Amino acid sequence: MPIHPRESDPAVPDPADPAPEGAVRPPRGDLPRSSPPTGPGSDTDEGPGGPDAAGGPAPSEDQHTAELRELEDRWRRALADLDNLRKRHTKEMERERTAERSRTAAAFLPVLDNLELALTHAGSDPGAIVEGVRAVRDQGVNVLELLGYPRHAETGVAFDPARHEVVGVVQDPDAPPGTVVEVLRPGYGDGERQLRPAAVTVAKRE
Repeated sequence: MPIHPRESDPAVPDPADPAPEGAVRPPRGDLPRSSPPTGPGSDTDEGPGGPDAAGGPAPSEDQHTAELRELEDRWRRALADLDNLRKRHTKEMERERTAERSRTAAAFLPVLDNLELALTHAGSDPGAIVEGVRAVRDQGVNVLELLGYPRHAETGVAFDPARHEVVGVVQDPDAPPGTVVEVLRPGYGDGERQLRPAAVTVAKRE
């Protein structure tokens, strides 16, 4: 009986034949399959340096920077509050001192008014009493000036509504219109520190 050579199946590749370029060779059944590596050097072994070894991830540099900025902001706010408190206390103390000076200076006004009246009627009487009264008047005026309330009794100056109070208007051909002709009661102080304006008569405007 003749023996025919075995015909190869075209669907099954011959292991001896080289694989075409670019083709993927199927795995051979006689080669052992690779198993995942085990042991101390494997990637799946979590040693002492694993992420859970220190109890969690360490704070980042951004977190430290944010905390530092927050503390610095609180410190600056505390300094600003302290500075505002100091300024407010200084203003309150200055306001109290100004009010006390005003009360003290106002107590001198009746005395000065009486002295002014006495000097007006005692001009014809000789004697030391006139000089004494004038000295007392000057002393009182000086005290008020030292407290910050200078005396204003100038004539011939232009009328200033902030410093003068008009109590009369007179016809005076020698005085320019709108100027102070006579001071009936001196004024003391300037601006916000004014105790009272000067009572004056003013030259009539044409």
